[in-house]
Amino acid sequence: MKIPTQPENFELETNTVWSFPDRGKWATHDGKYRGNWSPYIPRNIILRYSEVGDTVLDQFVGGGTTAVESKLTHRNFIGVDINPNAIEITKSKLNFNFETVCSSTLVQGDARKIHGIEDDSIDLICTHPPYADIIHYSDDIDGDLSLFSVKPFLTEIGKVAKESFRVLKKGKYCAILMGDTRKKGMVQPLAFETMRVFELAGFKIKEIIIKEQHNCKATGFWKTSSIKHNFLLLAHEYLFVFKK
Repeated sequence: MKIPTQPENFELETNTVWSFPDRGKWATHDGKYRGNWSPYIPRNIILRYSEVGDTVLDQFVGGGTTAVESKLTHRNFIGVDINPNAIEITKSKLNFNFETVCSSTLVQGDARKIHGIEDDSIDLICTHPPYADIIHYSDDIDGDLSLFSVKPFLTEIGKVAKESFRVLKKGKYCAILMGDTRKKGMVQPLAFETMRVFELAGFKIKEIIIKEQHNCKATGFWKTSSIKHNFLLLAHEYLFVFKK
């Protein structure tokens, strides 16, 4: 069976609660890269906040979902990741036939200081950083934000926010998906702390979107544990859309 290169019957989201039980498997998309986001998310962001021929940046390129969607929607793409494995995975994800005049550039680098990108040169930032140390994406890569606990993570994501503000054009948008975590039974509001960090970097918040989570690993175990230890499962994330 031939895999379609575009989603069927796609419609832009029009409210602030998004839910994608079917995460999307067109083109080269799959859910193999742990923690990657549904392609419906970057597709909605790219189509709503950029134009054909614009340049999209994802400085936590991960499994390449934003890269693929940028290609399919005829946007130029710059993907950065501190992990060389993510760069190689994204290269393979972009290796499919699709006619476009736009380019994709992949660079191993640090989201806190992106070399080679000029000030005020990016049309849209569309990215999905790690949620502090919930998932470790490497064992010992220096500067890997997935190895930082909450407090030092917020310090480092502050550097990402400042760098994002530097490279983004005035009047353009920066979209970040972020979730919360729980420590010793208590919720750590990582998402809103991150939102505040981006505001301190100079961004204005345009939209706060609640994104429902589906198909989380160990759901059965955690359901039992939530009842036994009296806590609610975190079943949502926040998609912040900032404007420079």
